[in-house]
Amino acid sequence: MSVPTGATARAGAALERAAATLTRLRRARLLHPLGRSFAGEVTIWGVAGPPTGVGMLDRPGRYPATVRLSRGVPTPDGWPDVLGLAVRMHRGEDRPFDLLVSSSRAAPVLRHLPLPRRRFAGTYSSIMSYRVGRRRIWLATLADPESVDLGRSLADVAAATRTDAPRLVLAVASAVGPWRPVGQVALGDQLSARTDAELAFDPIGNLPAGLRAAGPLAWIREHTYRGSRRARGARVQSGGSLGVTV
Repeated sequence: MSVPTGATARAGAALERAAATLTRLRRARLLHPLGRSFAGEVTIWGVAGPPTGVGMLDRPGRYPATVRLSRGVPTPDGWPDVLGLAVRMHRGEDRPFDLLVSSSRAAPVLRHLPLPRRRFAGTYSSIMSYRVGRRRIWLATLADPESVDLGRSLADVAAATRTDAPRLVLAVASAVGPWRPVGQVALGDQLSARTDAELAFDPIGNLPAGLRAAGPLAWIREHTYRGSRRARGARVQSGGSLGVTV
């Protein structure tokens, strides 16, 4: 992120205050307040073809994870909504990697836009782009055709984790290229409602080496999430503990 000018800094502070105020009025997260959280595991296979330039995505590895699925507005179960998936990959003593993706289409023209959907299935795109050197990439989770269906409601998602280990495919793409699988996200046991309420993500600060958030959406997310966290009294975990917040 570039050093903000005076006007940009003032606009960011105003956005943070607005986000904090709305969060207090809502008495919950400003964005995606209704969700369920799960223990999980992320397995990185490495990408076929040219490397991404991000060591964590190019080298095979396995990471314990915290996974949250959520409804954006939220609308009642079964109604269209912007569905969300947040994945925190714990990396020992290093800062965790927080990946936030939203329901979208897989096609290049539509992967940049959130798309309301009825079911917890299909493509979830980062919407926000990332910089790797001079290149831009997008990250996503895609439906695994061999995995159990997650259903229409958060209750359906929880039920699926009690009978199976649902999986999604982790993928990377350029602005116009196809999605290239790099790994998978597996869901495990559901976490408590208290843990879900306390969980706080930082999709801008919690990134692996070589990956930088880019574009105006990154700026909006940085200040919106910061204001919402401040109003909730939540502090992002940046150490290596498997605890989801402190």
